[in-house]
Amino acid sequence: MVNQEFKVIVTIENKPFINDPEGETIYQELILKNNYKNIKSVRTAKVLKLIISAKNSKEAVLNIRKMCEDLRIFNPLVSNCEVNVTHDKEDAN
Repeated sequence: MVNQEFKVIVTIENKPFINDPEGETIYQELILKNNYKNIKSVRTAKVLKLIISAKNSKEAVLNIRKMCEDLRIFNPLVSNCEVNVTHDKEDAN
């Protein structure tokens, strides 16, 4: 089977019980002060956009998750790491 290229989006965010000072500042200093009263909270996250060559999307996800864990790109004690494949590799730029 020939490898394909997959666009993978990795989202890393603090677990719900961990403070998010950046999100709280955005909420308090921008959103509430500009009268967006219907917004109830803000949480920030880091996003990595990668293109990987793999046999299929499942292999792509497994390889990216392993890389994130091996390289300690996120701290599993305080962060959640979500890995999603999209099929449009052009969006990674």
